[in-house]
Amino acid sequence: MAKTDNKKPIDLSHDALSEMLNRRGHFAFNWDDIKPITLPNGVISKMYRVGCPKDPSSPTVFKVYYPPGCLIEAHTHECDYTEIILDGTQRVGAEWHGAGDVRLGLANRGYGPLLTGPEGASVLFIFKDGRWPAKTIGNNDGSTLHSDCLLYTSPSPR
Repeated sequence: MAKTDNKKPIDLSHDALSEMLNRRGHFAFNWDDIKPITLPNGVISKMYRVGCPKDPSSPTVFKVYYPPGCLIEAHTHECDYTEIILDGTQRVGAEWHGAGDVRLGLANRGYGPLLTGPEGASVLFIFKDGRWPAKTIGNNDGSTLHSDCLLYTSPSPR
């Protein structure tokens, strides 16, 4: 089904989504309905929570674009996750990954650094719950992670 340009903005705030889900039991939207968050390093992120967005046990889904040559320091997450490279290339540690590649990760197991190829990369992340914010490891200082920019941001209409 083609997306129409006449579509009304959708309120994707945690309160509105929780109310809609509690009333109807389901809700549909398009990635384009989610306002992107541009981080200081040029990474563009969109996110939503599966189920009630106020529930800390709800899985969290991110669609992230990393610009060409973007370097993200080695880090970890406090919950299990998976990531799927949608397009472009990304090096994790010494191994390159491309479109269609899937990575699985366990909580509190470090990985990285991440480096995107010359075309950048779009990646879909699914975190087991709300404990997704990246945590520094080793001598890294967190300056490339920018989780703080995403922590208190609710999805909102575009």
